[in-house]
Amino acid sequence: MGRLLSLLERGGDAARAVGRLTFAAGSRPDQVVGITGAPGAGKSTLTDHLIREARADGRRVGVLAVDPSSPFSGGAILGDRIRMQNHALEEDVFIRSMATRGHQGGLALATPEAIRVLVAAGLAFVLVETVGVGQVEVEVAGEADTTVVVVNPGWGDAVQASKAGLLEVADVFAVNKADRPGAAETERDLEGMLDMNMSMGDWRPPVVLTTASTGEGVDRLWSAVVAHHQYLQSSGELAKRRERRLVVELQKVLTWRLERDVKAMRGGAPFQEVAAEVVALLIDPYQGADRLVRMTRDEDPTGGP
Repeated sequence: MGRLLSLLERGGDAARAVGRLTFAAGSRPDQVVGITGAPGAGKSTLTDHLIREARADGRRVGVLAVDPSSPFSGGAILGDRIRMQNHALEEDVFIRSMATRGHQGGLALATPEAIRVLVAAGLAFVLVETVGVGQVEVEVAGEADTTVVVVNPGWGDAVQASKAGLLEVADVFAVNKADRPGAAETERDLEGMLDMNMSMGDWRPPVVLTTASTGEGVDRLWSAVVAHHQYLQSSGELAKRRERRLVVELQKVLTWRLERDVKAMRGGAPFQEVAAEVVALLIDPYQGADRLVRMTRDEDPTGGP
């Protein structure tokens, strides 16, 4: 399974072969839980506790710890996996750090395929932990059925959660390190933000106080994760979310394919000629793009777009 995930990370024909096989297998996860939040919020330690809760519930667990890539080796920083050593050798737990490496299309395309590998191997409960709260991390968190956003005591975390769009993706909030001053205020601030969220549906994200270093509150966090999954199933939202994710994945793959074709086009004479006209202010960039698109369609032997 580690080799299969390495193939996915590298991209290319071998990754496509893996993707076709796992998709054709048709396996469906029991639940995919995304865990995101600012670096240092205690996500990995919380994930470690959630693995324990899931195992106690009889689940086989796969964990994808999405780390930044090393600028030198291209590999992942293994800090997340180090913090999960309590379960690293368990037979029914598989933990993998993922990096962007050379994957064509990046983590946004690698993550759903990696989830399918885990599920095809029988690990139907999947935890996806991201390293930060940037756009990529929000997108990766969007691959989950249930997204847990972890913040620490302090108003700044709540502001960052709002700015990063995490209020929109959060299904459960965990105020971690709740033994520190300011935890109650952060809980109150998040509840206030939720009160003002007019787009919220039938599910109101619960705000759970946790202290990952001691395990305090993790049982309540697990209960909130389970309750959200039950809500998704009973409301029919689970199937809708998974259908939407497949459509979004199709759009991302299509976008990547088009971007790849545009990059390949840049070295050709037609692109250079049009670019020269844009630089000379003879046509604007939109006119140039329209001309290149028409050229591309004219070259299509099927006559299609």
